[in-house]
Amino acid sequence: MGRDDAGRLARKAAAFALALAIGLPAGAQEVTPPGASMAGQEQGPPDPAADLTLRRNNTRSELDALSKTITLSQERANALTETIAEIDKTNETLRAAIVDSAKKRQGLEQQIVDGEKKLSDLRTKEDAVRKSLHSRRGVLAEVLAALQRMGRNPPPAILVTPEDALSSVRSAILLGAVVPGLRKETENLVADLKALADIRAGIDRQREELTATMTANVEEERRMSMLVAEKEKLRQSRASELAAEQRKAQELASQATNLQGLIGSLESQIASVREAAEAARAQEQERLRMSEAEREAARELARNAVPDKNRIAPAYVFSELRNKLAYPAAGSLLRKFGDADGTGHSLQGIMLETNPGALVTAPSDGWIVYAGNFRSYGQMIILNPGDGYHVVLSGMETVSVQTGQFVVAGEPLATMGAKRVASAAALALETDRPTLYIEFRKDGKPVDSRPWWTAAEVGKARNDT
Repeated sequence: MGRDDAGRLARKAAAFALALAIGLPAGAQEVTPPGASMAGQEQGPPDPAADLTLRRNNTRSELDALSKTITLSQERANALTETIAEIDKTNETLRAAIVDSAKKRQGLEQQIVDGEKKLSDLRTKEDAVRKSLHSRRGVLAEVLAALQRMGRNPPPAILVTPEDALSSVRSAILLGAVVPGLRKETENLVADLKALADIRAGIDRQREELTATMTANVEEERRMSMLVAEKEKLRQSRASELAAEQRKAQELASQATNLQGLIGSLESQIASVREAAEAARAQEQERLRMSEAEREAARELARNAVPDKNRIAPAYVFSELRNKLAYPAAGSLLRKFGDADGTGHSLQGIMLETNPGALVTAPSDGWIVYAGNFRSYGQMIILNPGDGYHVVLSGMETVSVQTGQFVVAGEPLATMGAKRVASAAALALETDRPTLYIEFRKDGKPVDSRPWWTAAEVGKARNDT
């Protein structure tokens, strides 16, 4: 065998080792010597949007697979059962525990959303470094082949990580195996290989953090379901009355043609909803009788006070809660009030993209005017927080509250499904993930909800760049 043949074999072996070490695609081991033409390998222009969608989908598939491996140990399940057994079984105590659990769960769900974005960003950086290494594969193969010929390094075929390749290139530099003409390109290779090793370590850390967060979320889901089951036992004494009201509410929903008509018929024909509306109107009349100084005192109370956990009416006037409310679910803002709705009109609410199974909680205290299916809205909840306002939520898969029920801010109302379902907006969205529609109405007319959300929530726009 001639020296040229031996050199070619060495380069091929080195390139094969390189493909194993840095995960180049199949066929990448075909070495293009430094400076060789790439003619005949032209590709179409890159599509950043398509690449972004592909990376996001790959990351989600990775997390979906990871979530299927997470289970709650029997030891933790037993500990939860003991904890629930020790709780005082009163409506107020259980509700406070459920609200606390919901807050923890939504915090964990937001951590998962943020972690998914971080993991997707790391995968994007990994792809960029791989492409850079792929463009220099000929240089790296030459360096590894030179080491092999010198007999000063283990055979390249045993390289299995970027760290192996990085160590080999550094050895080549120290041993003088790099010809002067390739020195600069070799230094660039070292930088790329180090970056790839660091990124892979970051990906491993992020996966570990996500696994821990997802495990904690599974445990909190179990805790909440047990608390809700205990609270449901307390409601069984009114089961027949509640069931009759729910049937009547569904009948009225099937007859109504729009939201305002539905709300009006519910408030006139469902006793618990009528009582709630009367209580809300009485609260509003009391506020109107207040002096400006008294109203300012109410605003100060809303800013600083801790509400009574046993309350049976909203703790604060809804209009005084601007810049105070948290989104009902962990997620990112997809569409805002006034955006095109796909039917030639403007969107009358906002839309959030959530994770599958995300928890939906009450953004404020209020009475449940309606909970169930309604026309194109799908599963819908209407909350009366008083002050002439109504909050409409739709797009959920299941609801866990009933018409006439009073809920406090942060109390669980529903859960999202595995993917997007029917909603109030006929939007052509760039996602099939669950989307929560939120609409605020004042005296029967839609209003922009943005002034009510905290600055942190308003900043949670979906990042597609």
